[in-house]
Amino acid sequence: MNIYFSKVIKVGDKQREFNFRKLPGNSQTSYHVDVTDDKGTRLVFSMYKDASGRWHTSAQTLPIWIHNAEEILGNVIEEETKDFISLHNKQ
Repeated sequence: MNIYFSKVIKVGDKQREFNFRKLPGNSQTSYHVDVTDDKGTRLVFSMYKDASGRWHTSAQTLPIWIHNAEEILGNVIEEETKDFISLHNKQ
C-alpha cells in the first residue's frame, strides 16, 4: 500500500510542512519524511516504529527541533494512516 501525505505541523515556534511517504513492500513500519529548514534546505529522514510502538527518527544528525517533534510526527503518521486505511476499506 503506497501512502503519501503532507501536513503542516507546528514544531517549536514555527509552522512547517512535512511530507510523509510509506513505500510499498516495506515490511518494517517506517516512513520517509522530508521538511525544509529555516534556510530552505530540504531535510530528508526516515521514521520507524520500535517494538514498544514509539516512533523515532533514523538519523542522528538532524536538527534538535526534529528530534523534539518525534512524538508529534508519530501521532500524525498514526492518524493519517488510520484515515487512509479507513477510506481505502470503504471503497
